[in-house]
Amino acid sequence: MKMVFVVARVLLGLIFFIFGMNGFLHFLHMPPPTGLALQFMGVLSASHYMVVVFALQVVGGLLLLIGRFVPLALTLLAPVIANILLFHALMAPSGLPLGVFALLLWFVIFYGVRTAFAGILSPVWPVSR
Repeated sequence: MKMVFVVARVLLGLIFFIFGMNGFLHFLHMPPPTGLALQFMGVLSASHYMVVVFALQVVGGLLLLIGRFVPLALTLLAPVIANILLFHALMAPSGLPLGVFALLLWFVIFYGVRTAFAGILSPVWPVSR
């Protein structure tokens, strides 16, 4: 099981590091979206919102690749994955399989470090004085 965790961590790290760096360096040519997805991406680009998203992808991917602060990396990447899934489910369905694959990898890694999230997944919490 440890090997599955390591493979999932490295794969997800590569995906986010490479695509995050591509947002800054544009070394992978991707066809532009069409219709509503094009308008949405145009607004996100014009507002520089995507700079923050790409930075989160690079940092989260790098943390996964080096194997340090993995729970932090998962916390940074969870909203990015949610937005990827929503974007592709609602506006550009062709990219949905990669989003679902990233989500599955995220859950495999989460399962491996689930004890780090024990406090936030507890239905009760201790009250500090």
